[in-house]
Amino acid sequence: MEFASLQDLCLLLISSAIRRCICSERLCRLSVLLQRSPASDPPLVRISISDTGLGSCIEEFQNLKCPVEGILAETWNGIVYVRTTNICDKEISCYQLNLKENVTTRKPILLPSNIKHGVKFSGTEVCLSVSESIDVLLEEFNCFFQKILVLKVPNIAMEVMADGQDVPGSRNDAVFLEKFSPSSSFAASTLDHLKFGLESYVLRHGSSLACDSCFPNRDNLRSGGGMVCEDKHKTTKLVVEAAVVTTEISNPTNNCFRAGCSNTKVLCFKDFAPCSISEALLKALTGIDWKRYGLALECAIDQRSHALLKWEHMPLSFHIHIVVHCYDKHVFEAMPLLQKTRFDKKLIRKAVKLALDDFKNKHAGVLLSADTLKVSACSRRNQEQLLKLASIFHLQISKFAPDLAKSIAGLVLYSSDMDFKEECLAILGLQPHQSEGEIVGENIKNKIISAIEVNDRRQQGTKEVAPLLFEGRHELQFVDDECDEDGLDPMDL
Repeated sequence: MEFASLQDLCLLLISSAIRRCICSERLCRLSVLLQRSPASDPPLVRISISDTGLGSCIEEFQNLKCPVEGILAETWNGIVYVRTTNICDKEISCYQLNLKENVTTRKPILLPSNIKHGVKFSGTEVCLSVSESIDVLLEEFNCFFQKILVLKVPNIAMEVMADGQDVPGSRNDAVFLEKFSPSSSFAASTLDHLKFGLESYVLRHGSSLACDSCFPNRDNLRSGGGMVCEDKHKTTKLVVEAAVVTTEISNPTNNCFRAGCSNTKVLCFKDFAPCSISEALLKALTGIDWKRYGLALECAIDQRSHALLKWEHMPLSFHIHIVVHCYDKHVFEAMPLLQKTRFDKKLIRKAVKLALDDFKNKHAGVLLSADTLKVSACSRRNQEQLLKLASIFHLQISKFAPDLAKSIAGLVLYSSDMDFKEECLAILGLQPHQSEGEIVGENIKNKIISAIEVNDRRQQGTKEVAPLLFEGRHELQFVDDECDEDGLDPMDL
């Protein structure tokens, strides 16, 4: 597996460490330590990535390939040091690898091991030294871990430490520190953690500080989630999880969001690490029938670190947040290896749709049609006026009900066609002896008023037809939009 930058390599190493912690099924720690080496020429920064999860094996790093040319080749010699052990091991194994060597001929160098003296613990540490600014590295790691918090892995405490001064024995400064969350639970699914993590990310606007002015608490957030799995072979499954969170701000002109920014950032994760946006993800997002969920998509744009969805007629106060996570779930193997999970357009689309369906079922009326969203952007006063107008309109129509009922009753009662007359009385639920004009007219009037009231209660944009006057409610069955999205003609089903 080839990586193009130092950041890509660190993401791979941290992702692997997270997976080892998850597989351990116990409380773990993930640490990144940056130490200056002023004695070296040029000055180097030692990067140490360690975890207390399951021990790894040297084969896990054997397929990593460093480019022999470019900026990374100039700032790093390609050497990594690996120290790892399992609980049952009696010693800590140590290796040296040169990732600039050819993968097929590369041979790890076995270094002297360290005796554990009967102490039982497990973990892995990977170290490398690079010629890079420590401030640049800290900014990248801090941004990376802020995104990692979206996954809300329940059993890992994370920290980034850096040398405070270029003095031997100086105290390290904690740049990033995430302790175990009291609300985290091993019993909760990864999807539940993903929804909770996205809510937390929205509350702090992606930074480490929460915002009390925009979102006082989680009660202002609404979320939904979906997950799909596909068997790849006997030992692994491809899992795609998606979460959707919406926010509505009462005063959109005074908040942390930029003015006029009602677009949606779609965060993407692969193998428990942030990743760049793939073509499969963009196609999956544009292939969703957003109108089914009351949204009108204008376009989807690749912003490298996230996908940007632009909506039509979206109120400034309404915001939608989406996250997608793809990873391989090992069924029988306890030890995950570094690998490259593929993106599946169909599974991504299905997971996002499941998240939207879940959201729609739990929060009916929040996602409205594009036309209705224009109305919802109006003030409450305007909405009350619209309701008053509808009420007046209803009363005006109801006034004509008695005269209309009287006319219909006359057509029925004075008809010379006895079969027609008997059939009409049967539809009205009346017996032949109830054919007096007042009884028939009152019955028809009540049905007219009832039909008007039922029609008023129907949600705008519903697929149900209006109730018929004398035959009750009839519903139409619609083919799921999967047919249209997959290029099928509903008439062929």
